[in-house]
Amino acid sequence: MVSCNGGLNQMRAAICDMVTIARYLNVTLIVPELDKTSFWADPSEFQDIFDVNHFITSLRDEVRILKELPPRLKRRVEMGFVYSMPPISWSDISYYHNQILPLIQKYKVIHLNRTDARLANNGQSLDVQKLRCRVNFNALRFTPQIEELGKRVIKLLRQNGPFIVLHLRYEMDMLAFSGCTQGCNNDEVEELTRMRYAYPWWKEKIINSDLKRKDGLCPLTPEETALILRALDIDKNYQIYIAAGEIYGGDKRMASLAAAYPKLVRKETLLGPSDLGFFQNHSSQMAALDYLVSLESDIFIPTYDGNMAKVVQGHRRYLGFKQTILLDRRLLVDLIDQYNNGSLSWIQFSDAVKETHERRRGQPSKRLVIPDRPKEEDYFYANPEECLQQPDGQLSST
Repeated sequence: MVSCNGGLNQMRAAICDMVTIARYLNVTLIVPELDKTSFWADPSEFQDIFDVNHFITSLRDEVRILKELPPRLKRRVEMGFVYSMPPISWSDISYYHNQILPLIQKYKVIHLNRTDARLANNGQSLDVQKLRCRVNFNALRFTPQIEELGKRVIKLLRQNGPFIVLHLRYEMDMLAFSGCTQGCNNDEVEELTRMRYAYPWWKEKIINSDLKRKDGLCPLTPEETALILRALDIDKNYQIYIAAGEIYGGDKRMASLAAAYPKLVRKETLLGPSDLGFFQNHSSQMAALDYLVSLESDIFIPTYDGNMAKVVQGHRRYLGFKQTILLDRRLLVDLIDQYNNGSLSWIQFSDAVKETHERRRGQPSKRLVIPDRPKEEDYFYANPEECLQQPDGQLSST
């Protein structure tokens, strides 16, 4: 049994890992439980977001997956006979063979209660890596209802020409968690700080926003994003679909972006209340809709490298290296500051931004491997190179 933690895309990657681990331990997996206690408090079950029958049947030749425990084992669990634990982060399959399998043999049922980043990015067999991809790209389909709504949004966008998806990570929870307050007034800084202290699982409390921003660790603000899109020569007539929750500061903070790109749209402006009513207070289902639209966009641009940015980037590579502009925030904030203080002309600024991102558009590349520092290396799901059809027609065989 596994309980996933985090938002939709963190859970998505975790499900792929847990299926793979169950397969290589030759044990039965119960359909994963989704996180209902995180910041988003989404009550959705697995089958509310994913097509559960497709998930089970499409993997039938690899791993046995059940919707619930058999009655005899269910009684054991209800009586408290279950061993619950978090596996060690970034572990190899060998850890699960040596440490977890004996526990399953002893207790019959084991409950893994944390699942984020519990399987190493690198050093796994090709079969392991390809199964992670098979789950991600084939077995995990959204429900027909979500898929249909996604198709409708994409059709509405396509009718009006090309569109870019901007994953503008500028919601209140992001800013409170990261401590990034660039462009916020004193009242907003206080509000965000109060929120950060209110959540005990957000460990970092005292944060220097300016230093963090200079290190490239803050999401770009809507104002900074508008400058960067213009510097990249993104046509102002392109539709820009905002894949995000509610932007902190609302229309006031979006004003410069809306002025530069008048064709700003969101799912709420494309669909009626009756379409979205079912999704209200179900942030993971809303995120699933944004995920589908992000996959189909002409260009995908995330302003922060969170889980959605990484998982969508990897999926777009799988779909034929569709263009994803990966912003170098550390360099960009320095260029923005130089432009704003008059040290750089617009042409110098724009040329520097374009030159920096020439090789950051989701082209085929090798994952950066940093032994013993997995958090700092490239994430498997952002570039699952073992599963990608290289442009010369050869499958990568790393």
